[in-house]
Amino acid sequence: MGQMVQLTTADGHTLDAYQADPAATPKGGLIIIHEIFGITGHVKRLSDSFAEAGYAVCAPAMFDRVEKNVELTYGTDDFAKGRELRGKLTDDWILADVEAAAKHLSQFGKVGLAGCCFGGYVAWISGTGLDSLACAASLYGGGVAAKTDRQPKCAMQMHFGDKDGGISLADVHIVKEVHPDLPVYVYDDAAHGFCTDDREGAFNARACARATGRILDLLAQHVG
Repeated sequence: MGQMVQLTTADGHTLDAYQADPAATPKGGLIIIHEIFGITGHVKRLSDSFAEAGYAVCAPAMFDRVEKNVELTYGTDDFAKGRELRGKLTDDWILADVEAAAKHLSQFGKVGLAGCCFGGYVAWISGTGLDSLACAASLYGGGVAAKTDRQPKCAMQMHFGDKDGGISLADVHIVKEVHPDLPVYVYDDAAHGFCTDDREGAFNARACARATGRILDLLAQHVG
């Protein structure tokens, strides 16, 4: 269903993106932000599924400023490489890349964003840092608790697993306490990566289905 396209940011950077279009007129646009593993098969399938739900989807290659064509596995070595690549990105670069995707999708109407893991962090800083998004959903975004001083500029949802080895429930409670009006969902028996369908030992179909339903409701209310 999808194809690779190119985006150009305001600061002149060119990055790749996976684009998936619905069969009918789009309800609006949706940015999907990948995990630390790059544009994987999972990211493409996720993008295709939201396109089937009626949205024009763009998944930008957020590591392109550091290394092109990143598609890692879930093995230990690739996990370390993904963390290294992520560590080389600045928030300014991240926001510029997201803004380019939002501008690209604005031709279809309002634009939402959803991201997992690294993408969950991107969802938080984008939903609190950009004016171009109608809504944003953050799934198990590491580092969010350290930036709770930021204020949402659009409708947002936060999704966490209670068995996440990288994000403690104490951090989740910080988010809840600082932003009591923000929807924060915690899923039982859900590890980090519970919505990554090919991540063995992490995927939780029930938790993912509930999170996806809530994201679709968010999109229906704020994008179309």
